[in-house]
Amino acid sequence: MKIVLIDGQGGRIGSLLAARIKKEPFPDLTLIAIGTNATATTAMLKAGADSGATGENPVVVACRDADFILGPIGILSADSLLGEVTPAMAVAVGQSPAQKILLPVNRCSNHVVGVSEMSLSELADRAVDCVKELLSGGGNTSGKC
Repeated sequence: MKIVLIDGQGGRIGSLLAARIKKEPFPDLTLIAIGTNATATTAMLKAGADSGATGENPVVVACRDADFILGPIGILSADSLLGEVTPAMAVAVGQSPAQKILLPVNRCSNHVVGVSEMSLSELADRAVDCVKELLSGGGNTSGKC
């Protein structure tokens, strides 16, 4: 199973996700950290990602055969994360056949209405629960996804 984490700026969301995912007994897991900048990539690698790369082309390549893509909702929006997400990155994420688990972070001009405010830690926990639920074949029965 290939999980791609995409994050930018300081990589805080991606590093929280990496640490929590690595605690789980996911079989045959490959956790790939793709940062929109080197700082984000380094943070995710320190948190436990198996490998990492930085920039637009690694996002495009990693999204082609990912099973899951995790990150802030801004990875679907060109020019978000203070301009770090390029149009090619947003298209690659959006067109990927992977299951996308997006954290509804209301920043950088992206606002998700109808979603309760949660801490980044709570959002990361929910994202990992969603991966577990989807892998078990449970679909969206618990409302975690």
